[in-house]
Amino acid sequence: MNTGSLAKNKKLLIVDDDRLILVTLAQGLTSCGYSVQTAESVDDAELILAGGEHFDLVIIDYSMPKRNGLELAERLRTLDQIPFIFLTAYSDDKFVNQASVYGALSYLVKPIDPIQIGPVIKSAIDRSVDMNKLNESKIELQTALDKDRDINVAIGITMMQHQLSRKAAYELLRNTSRNQRCKLDVIAKDIVSSVEDSNAHTSNKT
Repeated sequence: MNTGSLAKNKKLLIVDDDRLILVTLAQGLTSCGYSVQTAESVDDAELILAGGEHFDLVIIDYSMPKRNGLELAERLRTLDQIPFIFLTAYSDDKFVNQASVYGALSYLVKPIDPIQIGPVIKSAIDRSVDMNKLNESKIELQTALDKDRDINVAIGITMMQHQLSRKAAYELLRNTSRNQRCKLDVIAKDIVSSVEDSNAHTSNKT
């Protein structure tokens, strides 16, 4: 398997206050084909991220002076939405649970073998890609369900307003959509919103 081809165009950020670890990891991962940047503190990492740099994965030392890896992990998860793994000197159950809670895709225990880190990095990136695809699928499904809901509600509204059967109400909406050269779900959403606004206005008067 050509590790270099798998790593092509993948950008990593390594954050650790130990310069020896930074250099060792950076050299090992660069030799695997990754594009690597390093930072010696959370503050340095945040400056890099603030510059608009995008990374496929961030490798964070769990324990650093002043600001530890958890602070950066929280930012990556909530603000930048960049996947990350932890570097740690220990791997007890408490750490593993905390890393999972913060959303780490994996963790590496020091001392780190540069030969073994490549597969861990690749696995974490692959898992992140799969998770993103799953989230996109969920969003697409929810969008489709919302559209169906609006159409069904709009049909019901049209049935009541015009005393029509469900089929006739649907045909009326579809013809309106064609005449206005607008998608059916957009017409439906406008009808639902109009009724909701009217109901809210009536409710405020009472």
